[in-house]
Amino acid sequence: MKYGRYTAHTIITTLLEEAALVAVVLWLLPMFGLNIPLWGLILMMVALGTYACVTYRLGRNALAREPILSLDVGSRGRTTTAIAPTGYVRVNGELWRASSSSAIGVGEEVSVAGMKGMTLQVRPAGNADYECKSDILRDRH
Repeated sequence: MKYGRYTAHTIITTLLEEAALVAVVLWLLPMFGLNIPLWGLILMMVALGTYACVTYRLGRNALAREPILSLDVGSRGRTTTAIAPTGYVRVNGELWRASSSSAIGVGEEVSVAGMKGMTLQVRPAGNADYECKSDILRDRH
C-alpha cells in the first residue's frame, strides 16, 4: 500500500481531534455555563470529519506528484511575476524563485541558465524551437 503510513497517520489524528472536540463540548464548555445540544456536537463532528477527508485527498494527491529536485540547464518556463532582479517562474508545472541579470516581464518565456541553492538563474529565451512544457500542460486542461 503506497500511502499506508499517511493513511494511518490521518485516521489516528482525525480520531484524536474528534475525541478532543467531544471532551471540550461535553466537559469543558459546561464548566463555563456553555451548553451545546447533542445535534450541535454531531454537526461539528461531521464538519471536522469532512474537513479531514478533504485534506487527506489533497495531501495524497500532493504526495503522488514526483518532485523535481533539479532542473536541466536549458529547461524553459514562463515568468509569473516580473523578474527585476528576482521573481517567480513556472517551469514544468512547478513554481520556482528565479533571478536574472536583466529585467524580464510577466508572462515572458525564460530559459534556465543554472541554479544557486533553490533559486533558478534564468535568462530570456531566444527563438523557441519547441513549446514550453507549461504551455503543453495548460493546453491539455
